[in-house]
Amino acid sequence: MNKEELKTESLLDLSKTLAAKIFDGLTFPWEALPRISEYILSVGPTLSEEEYEQRGDGIWVARSAKVAPTAYLSGPLIICPNAEVRHCAFIRGSAIIGMESVIGNSTELKNCIIFQKAQVPHYNYIGDSVLGYMAHLGAGAITSNLKSDKSIVTVPDDDGRINTELKKFGAIVGDHVEVGCNSVLNPGTVIGRGSTVYPLSMVRGTIPANSIYKKQGEIAEKI
Repeated sequence: MNKEELKTESLLDLSKTLAAKIFDGLTFPWEALPRISEYILSVGPTLSEEEYEQRGDGIWVARSAKVAPTAYLSGPLIICPNAEVRHCAFIRGSAIIGMESVIGNSTELKNCIIFQKAQVPHYNYIGDSVLGYMAHLGAGAITSNLKSDKSIVTVPDDDGRINTELKKFGAIVGDHVEVGCNSVLNPGTVIGRGSTVYPLSMVRGTIPANSIYKKQGEIAEKI
């Protein structure tokens, strides 16, 4: 992927998230990750009291959202209207959960933006990541957000590698992406709009839009 394909507007429809303004002035979507916590704390108090209720320090939950009583919620956190947070979900804070999205049983979230109608419905881990509109991760699929040597995460492009200046950065999953069950998205993975990842995949680097990732080195264009 080239730098244009890695830009926020090439990957994500910002009209499909409460967090659109967090991307203002930024080139690449991962640049928003350090801003999430502060953004939530600034936006939360401005939310309509008719639409949202505050559930503890820095936590705003839409009154229409379905949140299981067994789910763990830690702020800063916003759960948008008609979202569903299921049994034993573990929300560790700095998370924006979009309208009509699904956070599944035993799924863990940390420092992430979940766009509208995105789904992480079963045993997923989403850390330091962005999931686009209607993105879906199959059961057991996770974003790995820290390299084994704890070094800075880089993203490959056609000219070499982009230094993200982040030690913790999981994945950017574009709109309408489908990730198969039990796949691992390694630190700095970027998946273009409309692509599909086969189950049991170990994904590293970038996947162009409208592609099928079969295995490392084998990516087919969707027809």
